[in-house]
Amino acid sequence: MYLFFPIMMFGMIVTQMGQAGASAERIFEILDAKSDIVDKPDAIKLPPVKGNVKFENVTFRYFGGGEPVLNNVSFEANAGETIALLGATGSGKTTIINLLPRFYDPSEGKITIDGYDLRDVTLDSLRSQIGIVLQETTLFSGTIRENIAFGKPDATQREIEAAAQAAAAHDFITSFPDGYNTHVGERGQTLSGGQKQRVAIARALLLNPRILILDDSTSSVDLTTEAQIQKALDTLMQGRTSFVIAQRISTVMNADKIIVLDKGQIVAQGKHAELMEEEPIYAEIYNSQLLPETHSIQG
Repeated sequence: MYLFFPIMMFGMIVTQMGQAGASAERIFEILDAKSDIVDKPDAIKLPPVKGNVKFENVTFRYFGGGEPVLNNVSFEANAGETIALLGATGSGKTTIINLLPRFYDPSEGKITIDGYDLRDVTLDSLRSQIGIVLQETTLFSGTIRENIAFGKPDATQREIEAAAQAAAAHDFITSFPDGYNTHVGERGQTLSGGQKQRVAIARALLLNPRILILDDSTSSVDLTTEAQIQKALDTLMQGRTSFVIAQRISTVMNADKIIVLDKGQIVAQGKHAELMEEEPIYAEIYNSQLLPETHSIQG
């Protein structure tokens, strides 16, 4: 018996080592993978921008082949404008907002900010001037203070609290026994969806970016929380160039420019009133998707 059990355990360990070796090989393959998007050798630091964004004949294909996800897309966003991106799933909305911080580069055409081609500037200087608030909020294991100050670790307590107040997050944070030192679990599991969203908005406000990328969908929260989040978003968007994946009727109607996408192409762009009169595609989308929302809110 003294000999049998160690030999049996040794057999189990050999099997586990084989499994662990195969898993480790795959893990290190991912860890060692290099990003395709890197700084050019002569890349310059992007100076503080006003927020004029221009897409010029942008075509994009994933992995450089196949059908284009975006096809010859051109539009301009002036500093401080709100641009709403509207379209069905797979129309190219997410691809546009992924191209702005250079998560990918266009296959053809170019994107400029204040006249600077994104490929000619360093990634750090570009991304430090872009704030992103998505529907699926990413929080990290740590305190609320650390999550708000994630992009600016040297921020003072006063700056953090000011950002939280503007994001309508200060009241619920101070209601916790530990306040800003309250620990949130991985992915913010100890906070509700609305609370996580407002912490993410405070994080973006603290960076004071000139360009914002927003997925303003609040369908997963109640009406009270939705109103609080929308108020915080309105504060965040003031004076900044904002790109919003539009799913709420108020965002669509109040945007400076609405871009309607279909199968990777722009089929209409303009203000709400203009598009309702001149673009049947937009009117059809409005009537089928947005009017029912209005009736449900009124009801």
